Amino acid sequence: MDWGMKNRLSRIIRPETGRTVMLAVDHGYFLGPTTGLQEPGKTIEPLIPYADTLMLTRGVLRSCVSPKTDIPIVLRVSGGTSILGNLADEGLTVSMKDALKLNVSGVALSIFVGSELEKQTLLSLANVINEAEEYGVPVLAVTAVGKDMVRDARYLGLACRIAAELGSHYVKTYYCDDFEKVVKNCPVPVVIAGGKKIPEKEALELSCNAVQRGAVGVDMGRNIFQSEHPVAMIRTVREIVHNNLKLRDAYDMYETLSREKEVVFA
Repeated sequence: MDWGMKNRLSRIIRPETGRTVMLAVDHGYFLGPTTGLQEPGKTIEPLIPYADTLMLTRGVLRSCVSPKTDIPIVLRVSGGTSILGNLADEGLTVSMKDALKLNVSGVALSIFVGSELEKQTLLSLANVINEAEEYGVPVLAVTAVGKDMVRDARYLGLACRIAAELGSHYVKTYYCDDFEKVVKNCPVPVVIAGGKKIPEKEALELSCNAVQRGAVGVDMGRNIFQSEHPVAMIRTVREIVHNNLKLRDAYDMYETLSREKEVVFA
């Protein structure tokens, strides 16, 4: 692994702890103006100080994030479908040249293992990795789960291992029972997806369980920006990930922080 690759990875996964809090705000590429991201800039701005990385699309990065902001970017480079169509039928939407012009620290795309379009998405991943290797850019494989896929250790372990075998530098997947087996059998770092919005206490428990069982962090979106108190939520998740805050203390921290006055952008 060359210096550029190591440097970019160290911006995504913090070397002090070996962990990361990624803020996922790329949902609009298939969901449109989903709740909490109707005005992405207003959502993102107060959360940036507590995120290690932003995961988002080219359009939102250009239009909603100041170029003066010093935060590593993991750029989504796959898309082409919406919630109204077949989400697995994605293609590549951003060239590596444009990603580098945007000064990204990494790129991300989804794979749909077990779907009818499995081969298409896996070959897209391989093509991105081949191109990214030339420029020292880490690739995050997102193990997307179709409607018919079971989120268990066997399936998620299969998807993560295939992504790693193809050369992904780290993998995003879902938490499941026996999650430690998924991590053990994947030779690259694993971060967990937050998934759909769930109650704050459950999302904090998810974060605690994941890092205790081997995840290097979270790539969380809706469970942060759709929270009643987004800043309190991301600050608490950050303590869990980087300082091993226990669940018994995490919800107390969230409740305490939620009573503090949060910045409201007009």
